[in-house]
Amino acid sequence: MSEKQTTVSVKILEKEYQVACPEDEVDALTASARYLDRQMSDIRGTGKVFGLDRIAVMAALNIANELISNRGRAEQVSGLAEEKIHRLVDRISSTLAEHKQLKL
Repeated sequence: MSEKQTTVSVKILEKEYQVACPEDEVDALTASARYLDRQMSDIRGTGKVFGLDRIAVMAALNIANELISNRGRAEQVSGLAEEKIHRLVDRISSTLAEHKQLKL
């Protein structure tokens, strides 16, 4: 079953783009476009990178770097949470076992 598509107008570096996306992803698309626009505007503002294609590539590299860094942090947090869950399960199991023995 295909999702209903819509066309969204986004503005990046003062240029309008029409982008098709599922209706339930419009907010995410517009937020992504605003983020990309800020990144590209910041890069252009430094005056060190010239040309729209170079600015876009630098923004893409910066965003990809953020993504990879955040994935690493998320994996680390997930691992810590998993460890804590295992410790809690062990403590609960131990407490239940002790409680069971006291009843006998």
